Amino acid sequence: MLLLGCDSGMSAIDRRLDKVLGTGTSAIRGDASNPKRDTSGKVSRTDSELNKQPPTVNPKAAELKYTPADEAKSVSSRLDAYSNPLVNASDALEIDLLSAWRQSQKTGREYLTSEEDYILAAIRLLTEQHLWTPRLFNDTTGTVGGNGTNGNFQHALDIVNTLRVLQKLPFGGEVEARWVMNSTQQLREQVTNRYQQTGDLGFTATLPLLRGFGMVAQESLIQAERDLIYQARAFERFRRSYLVSIAQDYFNLVNQRNRIRNQEFALESFKKLNEAEAARVEAGRRPAFQKNITANQVLSAQSTLSSQRETFRLALDRFKIRLGLPPTQVAKLSDTQLSLPRPESTEDEASALALEYRLDLQTQRDRLDDSSRAVANAKNQLLPELNLRGNAGVPTDAAKDVGGVDFDPRDMTYSAAMTFGLPLDRENERLNLKRTVIALEARKRDLDKQRDEVFVAARSALRRIDQSAFQLDLAEQGVKINESRLEEQNLKAAEVEPQRIVDSQNDLLRSQNDRDQAETDLRLAILGYLLETDQLRVSPDGVLQPLPGMPPAKEESDIPKDEPIKGQ
Repeated sequence: MLLLGCDSGMSAIDRRLDKVLGTGTSAIRGDASNPKRDTSGKVSRTDSELNKQPPTVNPKAAELKYTPADEAKSVSSRLDAYSNPLVNASDALEIDLLSAWRQSQKTGREYLTSEEDYILAAIRLLTEQHLWTPRLFNDTTGTVGGNGTNGNFQHALDIVNTLRVLQKLPFGGEVEARWVMNSTQQLREQVTNRYQQTGDLGFTATLPLLRGFGMVAQESLIQAERDLIYQARAFERFRRSYLVSIAQDYFNLVNQRNRIRNQEFALESFKKLNEAEAARVEAGRRPAFQKNITANQVLSAQSTLSSQRETFRLALDRFKIRLGLPPTQVAKLSDTQLSLPRPESTEDEASALALEYRLDLQTQRDRLDDSSRAVANAKNQLLPELNLRGNAGVPTDAAKDVGGVDFDPRDMTYSAAMTFGLPLDRENERLNLKRTVIALEARKRDLDKQRDEVFVAARSALRRIDQSAFQLDLAEQGVKINESRLEEQNLKAAEVEPQRIVDSQNDLLRSQNDRDQAETDLRLAILGYLLETDQLRVSPDGVLQPLPGMPPAKEESDIPKDEPIKGQ
């Protein structure tokens, strides 16, 4: 029965918690789904958690074994044994931007931690709200006593049961109703009546009239209610910044993949050039050292490619860990067509939107009200004590050995008292008032600082878009120039020195990488602008919610095959 009661109680708490979370999210018009957690409290116990000396695995040097590698074995073959990061394995998990966003909000550790902060704020509110509801208490005390006279002992069993209900008053103080039942059983008695039972129904009320009177009494409840809104905003703000951060990691991975492909293309070009130069040297049309230039470039390109592949593998593994996926999960990147048109806005418009929409700035403004309220509450604590207390009790009929619930109003007792305490020692309270005043001034400065930072960040984010678009335009022109230059040199390869062709190929490779990076920078700049102005919206499943005028993102399966993916 106890286990069933616990389960039903936890289920009721889950329902209340879900309701509170829904209230907080809807209050800020957020898009997040209510987080779910297992709150049943069922945890499997193990012997290790009670072990006072948990075991440590730390073998001695003699117990370890180190196997030297075969020096004759080619290192390149060992590198080839590692999986190629661009190989399309049939069992590989495809990760595109949309699936990464969705997965991150299911298993991402950062996201789950932020969700739990929101849940804890709701639990704190439920705890505080419970203190303002009628609360029932029941205490049962059993006492066995004896009294001896010349070796003749009389024993008695006394059982006192007190049932109380306590209710806080909205402007301070509390009221309590209690029912006390006292049952006495004489275990050895010469008289006939060995059992007696009496009862008392009592009421007690306490009300402050000066110090502690007013809304100051509800300070803890007020703050808990406001903290839930603050945490709902923080959670929604986190979801938006988290989306941008995941997108940044994804685009960086795409960039690294593109760099590998560009490097592979360049390597093939260097190999072909080296073969052509070797043929010219054998034909006596080139001096031997010209072949060494191209051969050295092939080696350098192979080394760069190997480093890029390892960097990509490491970045992909870290990305999987951030998404909450096991590192052993085979995964490959898939493309997502994310069209983010540049916004038509001005610096003044961007800063105005940020000052109005930024959720963290709104919370900072509201915390200023909290500090102002704290000053008023501190002033209340300087007032004299003036408390009113009343008590009334109705016992059962004294003429009956077993009173039951037969209360006799004629035997009612009551009392009323008023206590006045002069504020002779309020030194700590005055110091606390001074502290809250200083905290209020600090909060004002913090608000001014954050408002200025939001103002500057929004304008900078808009300028960053234009700067990124300009860099992309330059990078695309650079690719065209280097492609044309290399094409012309290849047509006259017999007349052009190999070093010039190598330099042109390297310049093309750099311009291609710069173009891909500029595309990424522009996308991230637009996402950053939406985040800085808090116009970014995240759907309940964690995907970017397009604003009016913004086309939705498309997964690889939705991209027409004849439509080229920009940057590939």
